[in-house]
Amino acid sequence: MIRHDALDRLPVRHAVPELLAALAERGTAVLSAPPGTGKTTLVPLALAGLIGDGPRRKVLVAEPRRMAVRAAARRMAWLLGEEVGGAVGFSVRGERRTGPATRVEVVTTGILLQRLQRDPELAGVQVVLLDECHERHLDADTAMAFLVDVRATLRPELKLIAASATSDAEAWARLLTVVDGTGPAPVVWSEGRGHGHQVRFAAPPAGIRPAHGTWVDPALLRHVAATVRLAVERHEGDLLCFLPGTGEIARTAGLLSGLDAEVLQLHGRAPAAVQDAVLRGAEPGGRRRVVLSTSVAESSLTVPGVRIVVDSGLAREPRMDHARGLGSLATVPVSTAAATQRAGRSGREAFGVVYRCWSEAEDGGRARFPSPEIRIADLADFALRAACWGDPTAAGLALLDEPPAGAMAAARAVLESIGAVDDGGRATERGARLSRLGLHPRLGRALLDGAAEVGVRRAAEVVALLSEEPPREYGDDLAAAWRTARRGADGYGARWKAEARRLERSAAEAADGGGPRSGGGPAGGSAGEGEDVVAGLVTALAFPERVARAREQGGYLMVSGSGARLPEGSALRTSPWLAVAVADRTARDATARVRLAAVVDGAMALRAAGHLRSTGEEVHWEDGDVVARSVDRLGAVELTVRPLGAGAAPALVREALLDGLRREGPGLLRWGREAGELRERLAFLHRELGEPWPDVADGPLVDRAGEWLEPELSRAVRRADLGRIDAGEALRRLLPWASGEAGRLDELAPERIEVPSGSRIRVDYGGERPVLAVKLQEMFGLAETPRVAGVPVLVHLLSPAGRPAAVTADLASFWRDGYRAVRAELRGRYPKHPWPEDPSGAEPTRHTSARLRRER
Repeated sequence: MIRHDALDRLPVRHAVPELLAALAERGTAVLSAPPGTGKTTLVPLALAGLIGDGPRRKVLVAEPRRMAVRAAARRMAWLLGEEVGGAVGFSVRGERRTGPATRVEVVTTGILLQRLQRDPELAGVQVVLLDECHERHLDADTAMAFLVDVRATLRPELKLIAASATSDAEAWARLLTVVDGTGPAPVVWSEGRGHGHQVRFAAPPAGIRPAHGTWVDPALLRHVAATVRLAVERHEGDLLCFLPGTGEIARTAGLLSGLDAEVLQLHGRAPAAVQDAVLRGAEPGGRRRVVLSTSVAESSLTVPGVRIVVDSGLAREPRMDHARGLGSLATVPVSTAAATQRAGRSGREAFGVVYRCWSEAEDGGRARFPSPEIRIADLADFALRAACWGDPTAAGLALLDEPPAGAMAAARAVLESIGAVDDGGRATERGARLSRLGLHPRLGRALLDGAAEVGVRRAAEVVALLSEEPPREYGDDLAAAWRTARRGADGYGARWKAEARRLERSAAEAADGGGPRSGGGPAGGSAGEGEDVVAGLVTALAFPERVARAREQGGYLMVSGSGARLPEGSALRTSPWLAVAVADRTARDATARVRLAAVVDGAMALRAAGHLRSTGEEVHWEDGDVVARSVDRLGAVELTVRPLGAGAAPALVREALLDGLRREGPGLLRWGREAGELRERLAFLHRELGEPWPDVADGPLVDRAGEWLEPELSRAVRRADLGRIDAGEALRRLLPWASGEAGRLDELAPERIEVPSGSRIRVDYGGERPVLAVKLQEMFGLAETPRVAGVPVLVHLLSPAGRPAAVTADLASFWRDGYRAVRAELRGRYPKHPWPEDPSGAEPTRHTSARLRRER
């Protein structure tokens, strides 16, 4: 019997007529409804004609999480007074509860994508509702893009609804442009009539360090736990506390020991029975509950009895190092939209209170929405789906955000390496099979190729381990974790067994005719190999770039080029080779931290990552000289190395020498005094006159090495040969001979200038201005300051002993104003030298007064 009283309490019922009218007229709509209004439960029932007077239709509701799928289906069935599997059913990976009478089917977005790729027309389905669009999960964005394409090309009568509690409704409306081109989809707004809540800021104490990677300051968790205790003391009702991950949930649960309440842990890895128990609520008269949850409880779920929310302010987002093939999770401040969703959990059944574990001052600086997953995640799965859809670049897909070009290029490289796409990015037959497995393409490759090597069942069991990381208490040895999962009776073990069975069936279906039998291997294969070998091979097939070899100095080097390290005390530390299943590297870490790995040997590494093997000459500049060797390598890992000696390719040697010049500068050449002075003269002319006088700074000289260092450079094979090249002789090749300007070098920038005494004094061009250092008496009678290339030289006037006496760039001014003070200071010290009162008319001399008189 339909529970009309419960349905009548859901505020969204007032928006249903407008929504149905919009769909009838336009075929698409955006439904914006606050948390708790019933958009996930009442709206699908109305769309299907199970309540109200609307026509009977088949409705697909797509949710981002399995937990939300089961909860939504169970709630809708309860509203109808039925059991799940009747008019309302659900499908998640490994579990389906539907029947002939099912009109509303709730699925994960991943399941929806698989159905779209098997049957783009979605035969028999009249309406699709994508819930919680604001979360911007990649699968949901992809599904919406495909559905828009289906309406435009195959089924214009298919109805589409984008539903969200906190989203940019206008952007979704533009995306859902109707097929007839009459404009954006209509937006239907539903007012919330929740009981409301009060927000209180509970700023943590000073000194809390920011989260990085998956690390969260224990002091913050202590503050969250203290806030939970305070809220339980002050307020009635159950409490829902949001934390970023399962590790933080477990640690906070430990900090709450002794609390007068039942402490429950809610996350995606919790057993289905535990999840269902939390979502059913407490038994009448039961203990008060404190539910510690990840973001799974932000939306689509109602945790009954909750009046209090404590928000740690943190969330987890995926990150991808595309160059190294390493994925990780980053702990980030929760967005404003997500914080609003979390707060809304408190006021669903009565007026609530929300404690935010951050200061009010920093509240306004949070991102408005979560980061779209398409911008930050691994795109290999997305790229394969797009290729199978017939749009390898995804340029024609209706997406709110374009996929980053670099991430798409990295994804296509992965897909090409496993044979999923061809050179043009189009899906191959193998790629189509991989896309039907419901796995990341890497894991799909490991399943199909591993089945041929070790048998379907064992390949499926290992891939099931790789698809959902085992609990940390299973350890970091994948083979040992495999044995633990097989005999374990915990929630993970149950999920693992179900997933392994599903993958076994999928692999058998996807295999070519005459494929391997379940549980066995091909004739002559390695089905009889031990579990350690099987785990290693399948892991290496999934992640060939993460095959790693031990380094002499400790740690490991992955084929991708990343360093890796195992935890202290790991039993894997003595293994010469590893296949790394799970690793992450934060911005603060120089090497990746290995979370889960399997032992392999060199032969297995080559079998899995052979496409990354290369052999060739490597000639480069290292430790101050040319190193030439023949290297057989697996990615960044050197397998064998043989010195080449004089047999290295001349072009490679020349490039290595140029690299040395770039790193260490032209000082590697032989620079005599004359060469250095020539370089300074040329630098002066380039600075003052520009072209055609060459730039002789280090960078430009190396860039033009082919013009001035040949043929000597091409004959050189090592550092010592560079040191034999006369830099001065080579540098003259850069003079502007073609224009004839080279002949003016000595005119424009002479090495020496003749002064009034007849001496030829060397000009120093090494500073900002040319310098002429000359004894003061040799300049008597000269009123005009000497010039080079039109630039007055800086005259350093020296005492008879050669010590600086004065500096001037204007001799006439010096004779008039400065000479008198110099004369007064020095003539007593040097009485044998002339110190006339009027130097401008005196006779210049290099000698003493007495010798000057004799020469007269």
